[in-house]
Amino acid sequence: MERTSRRDARARVVGVLAEAGAVSRADLARRAALAPSTVSAVVSELHAAGLVVEPAAPAHPPERGTVGRPPVLIALHRRAGVVAGLDFGKRHLRLAISDLSHQLLAERHRTLDVDLPAQAAIALAAQVFTDALVEAEVARDEVVRVGMGLPGPVHRPSGELGNSTILPGWAGTRAADAVSAALDLPVEVENDANLGALGEWMWGAGRGAANLAYVKASTGIGAGFIIAGAPYVGAGGTAGELGHTVVDPGGPICRCGNRGCLETFAGAPAILSSLRDIHGDGLTLPDAVSLADRGDAGCQRAISDAGAAIGTAVATLCNLFNPQRIVVGGDLGAAGELLLAPLRESLARSAIRSAAEDVTVVQSELGDRAEVLGAVALVLGKGAQATTA
Repeated sequence: MERTSRRDARARVVGVLAEAGAVSRADLARRAALAPSTVSAVVSELHAAGLVVEPAAPAHPPERGTVGRPPVLIALHRRAGVVAGLDFGKRHLRLAISDLSHQLLAERHRTLDVDLPAQAAIALAAQVFTDALVEAEVARDEVVRVGMGLPGPVHRPSGELGNSTILPGWAGTRAADAVSAALDLPVEVENDANLGALGEWMWGAGRGAANLAYVKASTGIGAGFIIAGAPYVGAGGTAGELGHTVVDPGGPICRCGNRGCLETFAGAPAILSSLRDIHGDGLTLPDAVSLADRGDAGCQRAISDAGAAIGTAVATLCNLFNPQRIVVGGDLGAAGELLLAPLRESLARSAIRSAAEDVTVVQSELGDRAEVLGAVALVLGKGAQATTA
């Protein structure tokens, strides 16, 4: 191969390994669209450089029908680089560090004060990041890129967080620039629901779905999309603002300025407000879900009503997008069938029949880790690009 074609082949091989984690040579050739002989040459080159290894055991069991010994898998070595993911919420900060073979090296979680200003939240993230590097025994110069999730639309190309974010202290902030300066590393920022979709599609309940919607139901309600196997964020990054779908034009005024948005019926503030007379002001959404699981009739009704409202909005989503799978996560998604059963009923009642029959609605497998693992997934390929530079 000429030098340019060898570089391109290497970039493809490393990119597939970063996305897939560990694959056989045959699967690597198929995914990279390269001849087996080319893949063999590139893998030999990477092996000589100490950038790939053969894992001791397969990451997944052999497919049904496989005869004989399972194929030898190839994965990127730790020295190929490390990436990190950050997930900021209204009340939490999560961080994960992974090598390019998808091996998680450290995870951290911190509770945040409500509406903590961006500057203070970023300073805390920098400290948590430093502590996690020590735990993972990773030098800062091994980290090639950081992915970050925030609960609101990330406008392109400015990278500013939009006004409909549930983090008022971040509105107008060029989040990627600010966190990059604090960590002294390249940072890529994305809406948290988009990252939830990416995380579930790569590692969770969305595996194998070419067309997927992820609904994060928590303080706010957002959606992330995978279309034809690729994330979709829209022209300016605002795709998926499901919580601001108007479900009742005469309903309560939403923080976005409209009336009757889904969030005013099914977001955490609306649910907790309906339960205040019963359970007081100290109730949180996880508390309500826990009480509902234990049989509290009021909490069960509040969650059921929220599920029905979300189902109405999701029905419109299905009519327009026609996904094959919808994964529901977030704090409210943890309620499982208490939320999903009324959601499915409402969806079936409101969507056109073919769209309702095409879709399966399931609970998140990754739970509250979906967004931070999606942030890791967001930059795995970028880390591979750094390796091939």
